[in-house]
Amino acid sequence: MALSNNVIGGINLGAVLLSIPIIGTGIWLSTEVAESCQVRVMIFYLVAMLVLIVLLLCLVVLVYTVTLRGHGNVQPNRSYLEYHLDDFSLWLRRRVRSSRIRTCLSKTNVCARLNQSYRMPQDFFNAHLTPMQSGCCKPPTECGYTFVNPTYWISPISTAADADCTRWSNDQMQLCYNCDSCKAGVLAAVRKEWRAANLILLITLLPLVALYLAAFFAFRNAKTDQLFRRYRQGYT
Repeated sequence: MALSNNVIGGINLGAVLLSIPIIGTGIWLSTEVAESCQVRVMIFYLVAMLVLIVLLLCLVVLVYTVTLRGHGNVQPNRSYLEYHLDDFSLWLRRRVRSSRIRTCLSKTNVCARLNQSYRMPQDFFNAHLTPMQSGCCKPPTECGYTFVNPTYWISPISTAADADCTRWSNDQMQLCYNCDSCKAGVLAAVRKEWRAANLILLITLLPLVALYLAAFFAFRNAKTDQLFRRYRQGYT
């Protein structure tokens, strides 16, 4: 998923960088076309800019569509949210792998930090955990585990409420890394980042669309003036 974040970030950065020369060229052409009649240059510019706008708009729609679902679920007597894999779009779910999550989290102290911060059950239950901490560092609330510390829980007699209940392990290198709730937590974090990136992309699109319209009307006015000149020359 880190690769996907880098791709989205790279596209956003590329869109911003591309918009600078495009905007500058558009302003220059919109002021010069009526005088210099650079019709071919203007046509190429308009077509290229339209293609760019359409591609960026498709990306905005795609990101918005795949991140539309995935809100956290409120649990009784808990301040943190919990996440279910089925709440996310199928497109996103197909792009997350437990092995990658396990490898990534085992190299960090995302879960270990919780043991240092929360020693009492109520303090932990009142904590505002990140999606990955909520999904990967503890068992789901519905499993009925008893709190010892944030990453060590006593199993109830029956754990049949959810498949993740049997996947939980007190092994600090495993925890709930294989759980669907962990995948959901990762997707929730990715969703938040993607929606922020999508907002930047949308903001970048607005001046491009405005400039395209300005350039289009400038081109149309230039063509109209050219027709009038030819018309007048035909009668003189």
